[in-house]
Amino acid sequence: MPALVLVGAQWGDEGKGKATDLLGGSVDYVVRYQGGNNAGHTVVIGDQKYALHLLPSGILTPGCTPVIGNGVVVDPGVLLQEIRTLQERDVDTSKLLISGNAHLITPYHRTLDKVTERFLGKRKIGTTGRGIGPAYADKINRVGIRVQDLFDPGILQQKVESALRDKNQMLVKMFNRRELSVQAIVEEYLEYADAIKDYVADTTYILNKALDEDKVVLLEGGQGTLLDVDHGTYPFVTSSNPTSGGACAGSGIGPTKITRVIGILKAYTTRVGSGPFPTELLDEDGDKLRTIGHERGVTTGRDRRCGWFDAVIARYATRVNGLTDFFLTKLDVLTGWEQIPVCVAYEIDGVRHDEMPMSQTDFHHAKPVYEMLPGWSEDLTEAKTFDDLPKNAQAYVKALEDMSGAPISAIGVGPGRDQTIAMRSFLD
Repeated sequence: MPALVLVGAQWGDEGKGKATDLLGGSVDYVVRYQGGNNAGHTVVIGDQKYALHLLPSGILTPGCTPVIGNGVVVDPGVLLQEIRTLQERDVDTSKLLISGNAHLITPYHRTLDKVTERFLGKRKIGTTGRGIGPAYADKINRVGIRVQDLFDPGILQQKVESALRDKNQMLVKMFNRRELSVQAIVEEYLEYADAIKDYVADTTYILNKALDEDKVVLLEGGQGTLLDVDHGTYPFVTSSNPTSGGACAGSGIGPTKITRVIGILKAYTTRVGSGPFPTELLDEDGDKLRTIGHERGVTTGRDRRCGWFDAVIARYATRVNGLTDFFLTKLDVLTGWEQIPVCVAYEIDGVRHDEMPMSQTDFHHAKPVYEMLPGWSEDLTEAKTFDDLPKNAQAYVKALEDMSGAPISAIGVGPGRDQTIAMRSFLD
């Protein structure tokens, strides 16, 4: 059976949680393969809203096994609090699996993340301050602490001592901060060991065995394509690979086992944090999109920057992810505009660019070239089929599909689990 990848096709916040939840009833495992608690998913089930930060969205689907893969960086305190919060709401978390190879976020990662971001001043990246970047840096520098290290007190002590030898020097001498205590961190993290030991497993083996047994595995990325450390708007990116290629490394599932790559695409564009954003609206239309779309970060609590749909970015996402399908979300938010601009190309120094410019400098100077599409005033939230949509809304979807380079297989017309129009199955 197939492994499917679900990835954000813009700057994140496209509605991946809803898409994962929608597919959850058809899949056996849902796997987070990168990122940490800097990502947020909102899932609405009936009159209940769930905000997930680190846990895979599949945890809300009975019978589905949620997995935190080896490519994720885990803050154990945040993880346990999120588990407790769901348990208090009678959500079963007993099936959760955590890779023993996933890396841990520690207090010194969070501290360094915050002080270095402040130190950058106007050049700040716009991180969440949750320690994700420093944890990935330690992983790459081969001085990281993994989940499995919690079960070997000697190794844990040794690794924390080694890490703080240099990091305390940096905190004291560069940033005028107090030293962090090795013993305090070791004792805190050894307490986490007992709390999470029943969840820890060899997830790579389990997932590959599941595929061999004809189970369906859904691989869920955090953030979005334009925040990928290699393929995004560097340096205003995350510290991992949310693009589909990262799904293999972050889960231990080989590329030949992936059959569908689904891009989540908002009917307009948003981003959180610093960096270039060609279609950003700093006017009443931007405020209107933000208000109607409830555009506030699930994890950060920050207002999202809003702009019109960018087909250049969508085509780029199709290319670098090898997208086979799109899930278009929040179409209902655009109700009420007489005309809706869509960015079809960029103008850079008088030259038209139909594809993503190669250099960061060019992208910073890109000006959107808009095509105007007719809007609609009818309410979409009760639509069950594509034919239920107003003609202009249908035309808008078809235009975006033609511009983006992959078929739109599902359309979100409201925040609820049942407010989705399925055009074709993702599992065919």
